[in-house]
Amino acid sequence: MSTPREDARMPEAGPGQGLDARLVVDRGPFRLDVALTAAPGDVVALLGPNGAGKTTALRALAGLLPLDGGHLRLDGRALERTPPEARPVGVVFQDYLLFPHLTALDNVAFGPRCRGAAKAEARAQAAEWLARMGLAEHARTRPRRLSGGQAQRVALARALATRPRLLLLDEPLAALDARTRLEVRAQLRRHLAGFEAVAVLVTHDPLDAMVLADRLVVVEDGRVVQEGTPSDIARHPRTDYIAQLVGLNLYRGLADGHTVRLDAGPTITTTDVLSGPVFVAFPPSAVTLHRDRPVGASARNLWPCEVTGLETHGDQIRAALTGALPLAADLTAVAAAELDLHPGAPVWATVKAAQTHAYPA
Repeated sequence: MSTPREDARMPEAGPGQGLDARLVVDRGPFRLDVALTAAPGDVVALLGPNGAGKTTALRALAGLLPLDGGHLRLDGRALERTPPEARPVGVVFQDYLLFPHLTALDNVAFGPRCRGAAKAEARAQAAEWLARMGLAEHARTRPRRLSGGQAQRVALARALATRPRLLLLDEPLAALDARTRLEVRAQLRRHLAGFEAVAVLVTHDPLDAMVLADRLVVVEDGRVVQEGTPSDIARHPRTDYIAQLVGLNLYRGLADGHTVRLDAGPTITTTDVLSGPVFVAFPPSAVTLHRDRPVGASARNLWPCEVTGLETHGDQIRAALTGALPLAADLTAVAAAELDLHPGAPVWATVKAAQTHAYPA
């Protein structure tokens, strides 16, 4: 017996296959203008703060919002005027939107039935997809009796059963608790790794994006501000939002050899040799705090600061600092107690040059 993947197998990608889109949508004072390209087999994650335009982009791809400009081509076919129900697009919504009166099997069979499959054929395909998702024993279960993780997998099976050439996932793990999220994320990664068309994932969670996507597209205020592989984005953030997302202190300045004069005022010494506009980044774990100025310390990468806030960050304490340079610093709870850190406490912050990373702006 063939599997759903084998039944849905498409020809090798050729010229014009995959996604080629420029999405221009005007919504009052907000304007989305985002270019997206992806080859079959690619998983692209759209990241950005609330209101950046991620969901607007997803709805435009699905046909739920009309384009005011640009273009949308999938496998060389123009879709701008194609109604949503006629697009080869599958969608997994944040709240799954399963039909409450249908069993898991009939929820998954709904797509093939809408595409013209006979009832018996659609139910057979649905049974295969549920088995692939590890849900064969829940075929006759209605959504209200499914766990969050099970409902998410039924929603994914329903989207894939239509054999889409574009799979859209809108915060697919957001409704899950932390423990279920970890398990379902791993399962989703396996399913996406075997998906032969294009997948676009919208998420607020950087871990979801880093684990699931081949490429990240970061959107702010309706525009793409950075795109690249997860490792490149994590190592070379170009906006404050991205730096906070990946957990780095980020500054912009002008480099002259090993010295960078920051736009914020002070200088940073790095091991990188550059000239001209640059970014400088380092993790909060690279920052060492002292209540008194270290004796004999060089003036390089040493700044007087004041603690403005403390919060638990995993098994560490993250201190927010202001002063000569706004900083985030991570330290153990024991170290925070020994330094008697509290809002308003004066401290000295040091960072070794070898723990900084400078790159062209």
